[in-house]
Amino acid sequence: MGWWQIGTDTLATSSFVLSPLAETVASLKTLHSAASAHPGERAWLARHLPAYRERLAAEPLDALLVRAAIGPTWNADFLTPTPLGDRERSFEEEVEAVRSAEPADAVDQLAVAMGGPVPEPLRSARDLPDRLAGVLGWVWRETVLPDWARRRRVLEADVTARTALLSRGGWAAALDELCPGKMRWLGDGRLQVNTRDYPPRSVDRGRLLFVPVTPATGWVSWEGTERYAVVYACAGALADATGPTVPEALGALIGTARAGVLVRLGTPLSTSQLVALTGQGLGSVGRHLKVLLDAGLVRRGRSGRSVLYEWTAAGAVLVRAQEGRGPRERRKDGKDGKGGKG
Repeated sequence: MGWWQIGTDTLATSSFVLSPLAETVASLKTLHSAASAHPGERAWLARHLPAYRERLAAEPLDALLVRAAIGPTWNADFLTPTPLGDRERSFEEEVEAVRSAEPADAVDQLAVAMGGPVPEPLRSARDLPDRLAGVLGWVWRETVLPDWARRRRVLEADVTARTALLSRGGWAAALDELCPGKMRWLGDGRLQVNTRDYPPRSVDRGRLLFVPVTPATGWVSWEGTERYAVVYACAGALADATGPTVPEALGALIGTARAGVLVRLGTPLSTSQLVALTGQGLGSVGRHLKVLLDAGLVRRGRSGRSVLYEWTAAGAVLVRAQEGRGPRERRKDGKDGKGGKG
């Protein structure tokens, strides 16, 4: 397994950052694989995959470059530059790190990504970084930018939820939940970053960044000893634009719109994040939260400047009791579960 030795000071000063370029690279990887992890991604692929394939068919060298850069063993380093992390940057600012890579270095990195020799057309090309930046620019403009405002709110919701988890359970809890099955806190300053057989790296100095993306993919990257990044997929309920399913019985009990707010509060969210995730108006979400608070189904607390809402024990029981129930679930005595007395 691959793991990093992280110093106490590095962990204490680590931070979550948003990266339009990382979101675009993750979207490119989804288009490249043509595989979806949830209905939201499936609908997105249906809209954009034909145009993406048409774009690469028109530029065969670009198609060859993408296949090589998203290699079977590793991503080419110039495809996944590590964010600076000092402030949020625009896509145009970030993609300059791709474009400014040395062409000779790009060929060497493609060889590592492919785990073998680089095809001759790529070895002979002198504009590989500029070509890859062009592909990423197309993916950004055509498939990410039109939906970036919503994606950004989803990413912010994920960061807020994980920050709250960090404050409650510490780094062990926060990191174990980041990439289930791949990443976990091993103790003694050791963080498993993936399940591959790579030698450990010391991260005693430099910045450690955690970068969420909405597509169901992720990777790690670093720039010397200065910056290290873990790019991870948002929690499933947040990454899926369709959101969790509202149980029919719960919707009948408290109203479908109010239930749509309640089912999302398994992780702490703010009012504005609920607006983004449910598509309901600010006033409607506020009224639903007041009713849920008065009923003792949710509670609120603070995380920095944000006011967050999450289930109480009663709210968790109510939601989970309804999950998986059919519209006319029958009791053991054979009577209709929807019936009352008599």
